[in-house]
Amino acid sequence: MQLLRRAYQRIRGMVLELAKFGTIGLVAFVINYGVRNLLWLWWGTEGTVTAAVIATVVATTFAYFGNRYWTYRNREQNGLGREYLLFFMLNGIGLLIEVLCLGFSKYTLGYNSLLANNIASLVGTGFGTLFRFWSYRRWVFLEATEQIPAELPGVKQDR
Repeated sequence: MQLLRRAYQRIRGMVLELAKFGTIGLVAFVINYGVRNLLWLWWGTEGTVTAAVIATVVATTFAYFGNRYWTYRNREQNGLGREYLLFFMLNGIGLLIEVLCLGFSKYTLGYNSLLANNIASLVGTGFGTLFRFWSYRRWVFLEATEQIPAELPGVKQDR
């Protein structure tokens, strides 16, 4: 019975984390696409990849603080500098996934419109998001170490 309770609590915790991660991700997505499209409108299609990088850095900064202080606030904090650096490095990989999709669409397939850029970015964002969720849980926002109970079962304590 206790095994089922632990499994339920673990799944429930992951679903709650996923919902919070999704909420932060949705806001970061709006920031990312808002900044990106403003830059694309301003620069035209000449600055396609540069605009994507700038917008992602802005959105990533928001996402780090949202995830650290809301989504994963109950997880260990291993130093802001360490987490921030890992978060940005892993986001760099997520950005690379997105930029590869965008570059493939533009330079390989020859699609060069605002609509094509947004579709390619959306596909890349999907793949990048899957990578980010997995990698944050694995390397950035670590599980809290279990506390040792005051009394260990079967061990007599001196008082």
